[in-house]
Amino acid sequence: MAQYSGGVSLFNKVLLGLGFFFLYAPMLVLIVYSFNSSSRVNIWAGFSAKWYGELFRDEAMMSALGVSLKLAFASASTAVVLGTLAAIVLARVGRFPGRMLFGGMVTAPLVMPEVITGLSLLLLFVGMANAVGWPAERGFLTIWIAHVTFCMAFVTVVVSSRLGEMDQSLEEAAMDLGANRFKTFCLITLPIIAPALVSGWLLAFTLSLDDLVIASFVSGPSSTTLPMIVFSSVRMGLSPKINALATLMIAVVFIGALISYWLLLRDEKQRLAASQSSS
Repeated sequence: MAQYSGGVSLFNKVLLGLGFFFLYAPMLVLIVYSFNSSSRVNIWAGFSAKWYGELFRDEAMMSALGVSLKLAFASASTAVVLGTLAAIVLARVGRFPGRMLFGGMVTAPLVMPEVITGLSLLLLFVGMANAVGWPAERGFLTIWIAHVTFCMAFVTVVVSSRLGEMDQSLEEAAMDLGANRFKTFCLITLPIIAPALVSGWLLAFTLSLDDLVIASFVSGPSSTTLPMIVFSSVRMGLSPKINALATLMIAVVFIGALISYWLLLRDEKQRLAASQSSS
């Protein structure tokens, strides 16, 4: 009977290499052409970093970047609060009338096409403006409401799965020792689900920053997001400034991933050192 050698076959190595090439080769090409001196993105004319300077001098793009970052931060923070509350209801509260309807309404944006979500919210805002006079115009506030609506669903799924795996005896022990529900949540539940909250926040931040379809429906002339600016630029002709912007965003994500990996590696070394010293 053949035994597993624990190695990786040549076929698997080739497939892995092709997968990485498919994922990261376009990014490498984009990074290289962000230093192209030519104004045409498909013709290499020499090394130059002038497009980074042009990017920072583009007031419209910088303004859109600021709007997108503020919007993503506000949407992610609100979505974490509302999503956590919804997850607690689904994971901790027993059966109640309308539970299935509540769960379906919370998670509906996960499977709803963005075009349908954006059109529905647009009709809602227009109907409310005609009925009660609010919102008077579409802008940052309406985009924020729309982003919270669909980001909340992702946070709810992430947090509810963590709550489902949590040992509830810890909460019961804390309440048996005299802690009320709020104190138990702050001292016991919250630290345990903190990684899920961070994951949900980062996911919601990324989704809000990346959204184009929904924001196009509910935005107004006073608030233009970065994806809308990039999409408009691509339709009129791709500018090398877009390559420079994408390269900077890739660099930020890469540095964040390195910092996260370093922190995890440091914590792992500390745990190993503590276990060896105790033994």
